[in-house]
Amino acid sequence: MPRDDLMARLNDGFHELVASVADLSDEQMSRRWFGDWGVREILAHIAGWHREMEQALLRISRGERPVPEGIDYNDADTWNAKFAADAAGKSGAEVLEDLRTSKEAFVAAAEMVPEDRFEEGRAAARIIETTGFGHYAEHLPPIREWRTREGI
Repeated sequence: MPRDDLMARLNDGFHELVASVADLSDEQMSRRWFGDWGVREILAHIAGWHREMEQALLRISRGERPVPEGIDYNDADTWNAKFAADAAGKSGAEVLEDLRTSKEAFVAAAEMVPEDRFEEGRAAARIIETTGFGHYAEHLPPIREWRTREGI
């Protein structure tokens, strides 16, 4: 899929995710309902993956491997916990702003990657899907279900 199509899906998914939480109060965003997480931790962990994969995209743009030696992303739970911990002490508005900023940097890094790296099966395309629109789509249904359950 061409980069422009991937980026359109990423932007659409991002806007849908943000719209699903933008009207929540700070208390609602910090309420725990997704295991040990609330919306605040979900957004912080998405922002963490944006930042981490921004660096992967920048490496690809320089002709390097996406993942440097010694880094292993296979233990996603550890990475997720680290990223969610970044929400500690932050307001919902601060976490939402961090999410927006991290997404902008993620997109800017993707724009630096040569177009041919977005062909099906290539690392850049997988990163845009798994860190971007696929990741947003993973968290959107539980957020909507929680809001329905809570009547918010």
